[in-house]
Amino acid sequence: MQPRFVVKPQLDNLDDLALVERARCRDGAALRLIMERHNRQLYRIARSVLGDDAEAEDVVQEAYFRAFTHLDGFRGEARLATWLTRIALNEALERLRKRRPSVELKHIDTIDEQGEARVIYLPSARQEGDPEAAAARAEVRRLIERAVDQLPDAFRVVFVLRDIEEMSVEATASHLGLRPETVKTRLHRARRLLRQSLDQTLSNALTDAFPFAGARCARITQAVLDRLEVAEP
Repeated sequence: MQPRFVVKPQLDNLDDLALVERARCRDGAALRLIMERHNRQLYRIARSVLGDDAEAEDVVQEAYFRAFTHLDGFRGEARLATWLTRIALNEALERLRKRRPSVELKHIDTIDEQGEARVIYLPSARQEGDPEAAAARAEVRRLIERAVDQLPDAFRVVFVLRDIEEMSVEATASHLGLRPETVKTRLHRARRLLRQSLDQTLSNALTDAFPFAGARCARITQAVLDRLEVAEP
């Protein structure tokens, strides 16, 4: 039996609207390209909310399924990445609400700021080096991931959106329904909390945190395509 979603030639030069138009016609290449472009960002965001690898993968898969079965809802008024991010973030937050009671944000936003005044600087540029340096950065990345996981929920989500995904203050505020000033405050406090457990030299590995590539990326992509094929009338 021939697969329904046939991979077609390269579509890298298409803009969001053209790519979505192909995806509406169940063009397998377009669907796959959309997922490959956005898998890591959606996974990082879902994981920042839920703190669990497997559940974050489920959120990414569900977000794509919802998006691809409701592509008429994408009007091109925002970037495709923004639209997908909103779907994934809403799905993750809904799961979090069902999993445990709400976080008392007023308490979160008044965490004691006594202690070290400096904030951790987390550059986005990837640092290249020799094999030993690469191995060291891999270990540092694991330390950073654990430290990020330990941040309070409200701080962790802002930190991932701003410092790992490099979203603007305005975009982060829009996604989370916060005032820009609140985003700035939570990011500042998240950095200070991280500074308590991480030395400034560990920051070089940050952009490699929570990777989403290889087998995991392929698994999510194929799972969504399989679900769409089953859902076809």
